[in-house]
Amino acid sequence: MLDDTLLADLTADLPSAVRLQRLVRTLREGFHCGAVCLLRLQDGALAPVALDGLVREALGRRFEVARHPRLATILASRRTTIFPPDSSLPDPYDGLVEQHPGEPLHVHDCMGISLYVEGEPWGVLTLDALVAGTFDETAHAALERYALLIEAAVRVTRLERDLRALRMAHHGEVTRVEPGDGGEILGHSAVLQRLLRELDVVAESDLPVLLSGETGVGKELFARRLYQRSARRDRPLVQVNCAALPESLAESELFGHVKGAFSGATAERPGRFEAADGGTLFLDEVGELPPSIQAKLLRALQNGEVQRLGEDTPRQVDVRIIAATNRRLADSVREGSFRADLYHRLSVYPVAIPPLRERGSDVLVLAGHFLEINRARLGVRSLRLSPEAEAALTAYAWPGNVRELEHVISRAAIKALGRGARRDDIVTLEPDQLDLPVARSIGAVGDAGASLDPIQTARPLRDQVEQTQRRAIRQALAASDGSWAQAARTLGVDASNLHKLAHRLGLK
Repeated sequence: MLDDTLLADLTADLPSAVRLQRLVRTLREGFHCGAVCLLRLQDGALAPVALDGLVREALGRRFEVARHPRLATILASRRTTIFPPDSSLPDPYDGLVEQHPGEPLHVHDCMGISLYVEGEPWGVLTLDALVAGTFDETAHAALERYALLIEAAVRVTRLERDLRALRMAHHGEVTRVEPGDGGEILGHSAVLQRLLRELDVVAESDLPVLLSGETGVGKELFARRLYQRSARRDRPLVQVNCAALPESLAESELFGHVKGAFSGATAERPGRFEAADGGTLFLDEVGELPPSIQAKLLRALQNGEVQRLGEDTPRQVDVRIIAATNRRLADSVREGSFRADLYHRLSVYPVAIPPLRERGSDVLVLAGHFLEINRARLGVRSLRLSPEAEAALTAYAWPGNVRELEHVISRAAIKALGRGARRDDIVTLEPDQLDLPVARSIGAVGDAGASLDPIQTARPLRDQVEQTQRRAIRQALAASDGSWAQAARTLGVDASNLHKLAHRLGLK
């Protein structure tokens, strides 16, 4: 039966992500285990690409092989590897299995196998069971047999991607790189995936791109993605933080100077434009440039010429410009602090980066990424979120976006250890350790225009979060005529997780 299902999915016309997700779900059901995870090997780390039975934030984790002996052992062998319940090797998924999110998994079985595609190591498949003895010799042999089908599914996914690339190239387009093919822009929300597809299309052009977005959304990462997928990826990428340039030195930094051009210019020096010749120049916080430099930047963009300070002869440069700002440059133009002609030159292709609060459950994927970083940094066996902490993260408005989330997770991890948590235990972060402003969290998902009662804000955070969750679920159900599936889509959560949460909150 399991063979038939795997073969049927292998030959079915399915999107890559759906094919791999069905694969892990089928394996979990077939082996009667608690969790299955498919991980791809990238730069010495294993990144989950599909999972079933683990909490959602596990998708954001990157397991460095050198730090996880179980994964290293699986990767080093071409045969099935089984770890007994009393194995002394730490389990990377301790505390992350969905059925028992708050309990340490002292007794369970683990099994895994390495995967190869075209003779090269591709990654691993892991299976975890909550009951000792689940993975016997029969399961051991079965996994080796199914490994061929799993590798075939991965190979089909790769071939489908290559075929799409050929079709799009034939029509003069560029291909979208599959998730996990480089970079650290994490998330699976529809708004993020649309943005990444848009960036991949514009990357191959030489058009100037203006990235706009709130502080902390990760504009530099999106700029690097544009560069890595451009025809100039083998040429230099030079970054300039315009906000950090003193006005007296900005011209020299951008365009260079000759010896003796000003006091302290003891030698000739090329500027950032010349350093980026043939490649890409990333002007971060371009809205902070002083007016005196804006005119010279405009000339460089219009004519492809730069003139070193103190030199009469201009130099030709071939540079693609990517600019970023957290300002509304159109407003700056109206106010007269930014040149209109320069604005139009920079924003030939404007791209708005969505704030974290518009990316739904991506906040949990990103949280998982930062949890794993802090777990390794602090030497903790396992670092995870309680269900209440997950609810607090998804309810908060994140004015500081991804950068704020990173700092919140780091502070909470240190705070947990400071309160007596042991590094060799599963350390669970609770809402009070996240130290998020309650009023802002409630307001992010509460009734529009509703104000908080002072007595309500004095109640325990967990009670307030649960009340907010109930209100949000009821509103979503009312708006979708009682459809739980539609309500889950509206709330940006997995439907099965919504049912579980509703049961816990007493709504079902």
